[in-house]
Amino acid sequence: MQERQKLVVSALIVLMLVLTMGFFVHRDPRFAGSLAGGLLGISAASLMLVPLMYLFVKRIPWLKKRITPHISMRTLLTIHIYTGVLAPILGVLHTGHKFQSALGIALTLMMLIVAISGYVGRYLLGRLSTDIRQMRADRDELLAEYTLISEKLQAHPDSATVVRRGASLRGRLASLVLVGKTDGLLRAPAQALRIAESVSDLELAIRTHGTARAVFTRWLTCHIIIAIVLYALLFVHIWSAWYFGIRWLQ
Repeated sequence: MQERQKLVVSALIVLMLVLTMGFFVHRDPRFAGSLAGGLLGISAASLMLVPLMYLFVKRIPWLKKRITPHISMRTLLTIHIYTGVLAPILGVLHTGHKFQSALGIALTLMMLIVAISGYVGRYLLGRLSTDIRQMRADRDELLAEYTLISEKLQAHPDSATVVRRGASLRGRLASLVLVGKTDGLLRAPAQALRIAESVSDLELAIRTHGTARAVFTRWLTCHIIIAIVLYALLFVHIWSAWYFGIRWLQ
């Protein structure tokens, strides 16, 4: 289910970017004010408001207590994701690729940034978390294997020498020295050294992924801030469309 959702959302993100690039091949200055363009704009604005439901339910305890028995947070998150991508697609179609006013350009840009940052924060951050958990599990498995080899070598001091028990793990692993050539223990020191290298590589990868995760966590915070700017621009856009357009038809 998760992979299918990721595939569908990825396809929608690509569609959104392709439609945006249509600016270079198509422009219709009057489409945004037409009936079809207006309906697309209203639909886009309505869909932009839907993701707020997930944010409110997630952060307001009493609202979460009343909503989640009927709609799970996973369902709300799915709605949040799909509407957060569909709204910019309809918004780009609404523009007719007419990017002339500063407000319209800023609003379109914010729609794209919010959608892309949300996509990256949701799927890439989730992937980093999964990778870190897997690497930690692999590291623990290797350390357990090393413990068995270490006990075997300590039981045969004539075949290998291990530094004192209080030394660091890397020092203990790197100090395994092959002394004898007993058939049963011939491969143990070399295997322990390979484990040392693997553990070292995993530790480096875990630190690197942890740093990347911290960066993307901050990016997710920026995603929320940009969304607030988006809603402010959307309000101004709706107000200006009513004040300079619909109001005069009454």
